[in-house]
Formats: sequence, C-alpha cells, structure tokens
Amino acid sequence: MSSGKPQRRQVLGYLAAGAAGLAAGSHGRTVSAAAASHGEASGLELRVVDFHSHFVGPAFTPVAGAAAPPAQRDFFREINRKLASREALLASIEEAGITGRIVNTPLEFIRSADVRVDTSLVQRINDQLAELVRDHPGQLYGLATVDAYSGDDAARELSRAVRDLGLRGVFVESAKGDLLLDAPQARPTLAMAASLGVPVFVHPINDQQLRQRFGRYGRRGSMFSRGTINAAALIALLESGTFEELPGLRVVVTTLAIGGVLLAGAFGDGAQIRRDAPELARRHVYVDTMGLNPVLIRSAIDLLGADHVLAGTDWPIFSEKAVADRLQRALTACGLDAAEQRMVAGGNALRLLGVEK
Repeated sequence: MSSGKPQRRQVLGYLAAGAAGLAAGSHGRTVSAAAASHGEASGLELRVVDFHSHFVGPAFTPVAGAAAPPAQRDFFREINRKLASREALLASIEEAGITGRIVNTPLEFIRSADVRVDTSLVQRINDQLAELVRDHPGQLYGLATVDAYSGDDAARELSRAVRDLGLRGVFVESAKGDLLLDAPQARPTLAMAASLGVPVFVHPINDQQLRQRFGRYGRRGSMFSRGTINAAALIALLESGTFEELPGLRVVVTTLAIGGVLLAGAFGDGAQIRRDAPELARRHVYVDTMGLNPVLIRSAIDLLGADHVLAGTDWPIFSEKAVADRLQRALTACGLDAAEQRMVAGGNALRLLGVEK
C-alpha cells in the first residue's frame, strides 16, 4: 500500500490524463458495419434498464446549468423542462426503446453548491421519488438522495428511505468543498449503505477548482472537470482503506470516471496507487455505459468484468434515442455473448438493486 493518503489536489492531478480521453470525444466513435450487422442478425432483444437517469419533479424548480455560459442556456432550459416533468420521464422510456430507468435526484439540480442542505429538503426529495416509483412498478426504480457529507443525519435519512420508503440505493455527490468520499463526514452514509446492502451511485459535480481551469472550454471542459472529480472520488475510496473497512460497500461511477478506473488497472506498482487496487475495484466498483462507446465499454469490462458494467445514459443531459439497438451494437462490437449482453443491459443493475437474484 502506498504511504499516506493523497491530498485532493494530488488526486486530481493523477486523473487529468485519463479523463481527457473521454472529453476528447466518446460520442464520436462508431461501431464497424460488420459488428453492427452481426448484432442485428443475432435477433437478440435486450431488456435495458438505464441506471443513470435524473428527475427533479414538480415539487422543486430544477436549476441544472445555472452557471452555464449564455451559449448553453437553451440547452439547459430544455433539460430543466424534462427534469421537472413526470410525463417527459415516462415518455423517454419508450423513445429510448428501453424497459425502465433507475432514477435519482441530484442536489446540484435543486440548489447551488454553497447552500446548506436542510434535512427536510432531502426528506421531501425522497418522499416524492418513492411515490413516483410506487406508481410505476417495473418501469422506475429509485435511489435515495442524501448529503453524504452531513454525517449521521445522512445515514439516518438513508435508512428511512430504504427501509420505510422502499428506495433501492443511494445517490451521492463525488465531493463537497475540499472533501472527497474518504472524509470522516461521509463514512456514516457509506457504512449505512454497506449495512443495508444497497449500492452507492457516486455522481460527478461541478467542482469549483476544476471549473476555473476548464470552464472556458464549454461542454467539453465541463465533461473533463466532472469526470476528473468523479474519478478522484473513486481513487480516494481505493487509497483510503474504505473498501477494507466496509467489505459490503458497492459503488457505481460514471463512464466519465474512466480515468480513475484505468489508473486502478494500469498502475498497480504502488508508485501512485496501491498494488491491490485492481482487485479492490473488481469487488466493489461498477461503471455505467454513458456515451455507449464500445471502446470505453470494452475497457471497463476488461478491468472490472462484464458483471460490473451497467447500462446508463445520463438522461436527460443526454437524451439518447434507440438505446437498446445502439447498446446491442456496441456490446456486439465488444465481443460479448448473449448472456453477457443481457447482464450489462439490465441484469447487473437489477441484481445490484436486489430486484433479481
């Protein structure tokens, strides 16, 4: 194990090169015509459950992209319209050609980062989401929202949301101020999730330090900075001993964190990251398919295994069309057989939520 915990700025430095690969254009690659034809000829129909979907609902006013430059305001205006609409959420399932969505409510879509999160606000978020998923069983599944850096208060709300409301996991932010998820303030939430046997979706945020550096580069700069902070949270969990202390902890990161996933697999010499990081990642870490890029999906599968990759699109930030068909083509290009494709498409997510064995 490497000596001492890396500081947050040092962790961010480790990850910049890896995150750059996705920011450079993960949506730009295409599957070869031969691979696409093979997937279409197989006749395999995938039941896709999208792990990475957001919803704010009518009880709140969504503020996604509040700090975006003027050129992006129309883009975020449409996103906020969809975030507020139950009808848009349900219509998106059919439009994407998928079976269902696993839905969360990011705090950053409701309040600015410097505003204190009141416990009653978090409770209202979870009450609304629980009502939504109860109304649409089999189509929608919910992840509880907590402020993971608020100590025991967050752990108590997670317990209520899972045990009393029936939500099936927890959605947390990668960082808050100078804190990452290895901070003592976040440990009660992680310990509660491990005790309850529910997954923790570790989601990117707009980190202030990184935004100052990359904000001038538009949406690509935003993706780069969000991916870096998402990967930094993963590295912090790996390096801090959190997974050893909480052997039942399972976390999901986005494809934007591919830099951290690659570091865990490619630098196991102890120079920058602990030698057993690849094994820890394979036991505790899952990654989504945001971008539906076969190159990135294949990288995640090689490092974590096909049983630790989850279909996910980041709706409505990216309103992907024909997801089932596109995902199948990507998975075929990755060389996955029918059983493995079904796992990635929905089986892994439903097992992680405890819906299926």
